[in-house]
Amino acid sequence: MQAIMETGFDVVYLVTVVTLGIIMVLKGKSKETKLFGIMAITLGLGDSFHLVPRALALCTTGLESFTVALGIGKFITSITMTVFYILLYYVWRLRYKVEGKNGLTISIYVLAIARIALCLFPQNMWTSAAAPLSWGIYRNIPFALMGLLIIVLFYKSAKEHHDTSFKYMYLTIVLSFAFYIPVVLFADTIPLVGMLMIPKTCAYVWTVWIGYQDMKKGGK
Repeated sequence: MQAIMETGFDVVYLVTVVTLGIIMVLKGKSKETKLFGIMAITLGLGDSFHLVPRALALCTTGLESFTVALGIGKFITSITMTVFYILLYYVWRLRYKVEGKNGLTISIYVLAIARIALCLFPQNMWTSAAAPLSWGIYRNIPFALMGLLIIVLFYKSAKEHHDTSFKYMYLTIVLSFAFYIPVVLFADTIPLVGMLMIPKTCAYVWTVWIGYQDMKKGGK
């Protein structure tokens, strides 16, 4: 039952975000919308490296038989999610016509580089069934700081510009991290916590849906 339900959910998620992303790239008339589409495609394709092996594992011989594939997929997803937030930062700059703020841009890149660099350390033991929790925490510190920065930027800008279309963008990111952090910390010891990845995924779908709806409403 888990295999059917989880695989079905993941297929719907991946198809939805990638399809919406492609539509935004092809039909979007502004750089912002096209970039949002690229961001959505990056999200979907990146997550597929982890979710597809997981679906195969659940539907065949079990997760234990796919440890290496799942680990590599998780590593790739960690990198693509970092790129996702860099792209979201540039969506913010385009939407609110932000000029300058080089210090802010440098901060985003420093955190992104730190995140990717930490992901590259062999101590992460990506392909091991006994990957250390400590490195899971280390690599997610700069990632969480990136997320926090993006949350603050979208919250303040949407409020200042009375941007009703993007007024909940910050909330989608808040929710994604609120559901993701407990998984990082407790999923290995309390497997049921892993179920929080479902609402986390829904939060990302909401993020993409906001961009898609904005394109439809504004004709961008």
